[in-house]
Amino acid sequence: MPCLAAKPIVDGIERDLRGRAQVVRLNALSSIGNELAARYEVRGLPTTLVLDGGGEIVHRVTGLPKRKTVVAHATGA
Repeated sequence: MPCLAAKPIVDGIERDLRGRAQVVRLNALSSIGNELAARYEVRGLPTTLVLDGGGEIVHRVTGLPKRKTVVAHATGA
C-alpha cells in the first residue's frame, strides 16, 4: 500500500518542519478528507500538498514524496 510506504517519509518531513510548518495528514475516505481531496483535485494516493499561508498550492506530488523537496518547498528554501 503506497500510503503506508509514505508514512516514514512523512514522519521525517514532520520532524524536519516541527515549529516551522504544520503537517496535516488526512484520510481521503473521511468526510473532511474527501472534501479537501475534491477541493484540491487529488486524483491519486498518496498525494502530498504544500500550501502557502493563503491556502494556495506551492508544491504537489502524487506518489511517494521526496523528503528534501517537500521540506524545501515548505520552508521556501
